[in-house]
Amino acid sequence: KTYPTPFHLNDEKGIRENGERLMRAFSWNKGFREYFAVKATPNPFVIDILKKLGCGVDCSSLTELMMAKAMKYDGEKIMFSSNVTPEQDMRKAVELGAYINLDDATHVDLLARTAEKMPETVCLRYNPGGSFSLGNTIMDMPRDAKYGMTEDQMAGAILRLAKMGVQHFGIHALLASNAVSNEYYPELASNLFRLAVRLRNATGCHIAFVNLSGGVGVDY
Repeated sequence: KTYPTPFHLNDEKGIRENGERLMRAFSWNKGFREYFAVKATPNPFVIDILKKLGCGVDCSSLTELMMAKAMKYDGEKIMFSSNVTPEQDMRKAVELGAYINLDDATHVDLLARTAEKMPETVCLRYNPGGSFSLGNTIMDMPRDAKYGMTEDQMAGAILRLAKMGVQHFGIHALLASNAVSNEYYPELASNLFRLAVRLRNATGCHIAFVNLSGGVGVDY
């Protein structure tokens, strides 16, 4: 009766309480940071609540990067992960000093073309191939996905980037979407941390962080 439809009603108290619970749950890890996916709720008022809790932002487009900039995000508080990325999007991510997550091996050349100076840290997206099933059939067949690099491609990309001046590397993967099992994140973490060791041994380069991706705590 008060507000015309359609409208969104956001529970600020609930958002804040859940954010605080998340931060407490990972407080044992001093290097932990939550990156909220802007595309999930591109509402600056909601994002501001999370910013005050210490969350970064995960951006996938120029518009989302512009929103992050308007909200005074920069540097490692921004994770930029994009598919079929236009040069202007990549250029904006470099300008903001964001962590850039390269979606495929060709993005090494894209980054080199658009960055006057290569970032100190670059992230790479992993695709192990095969299948990855924990009870659903939504985006759980990595072999059919166009996203990410094989392990050999990642090692090659890391060596190329290191020659260009990149000093530190992150790794990222999204192996299943809408995962309803509590087993997903431990399994994903196990795969990525083992991969980090193998890439370190294969390249001699510093693997600085692991990005577990997806929606931690989403009650599907």
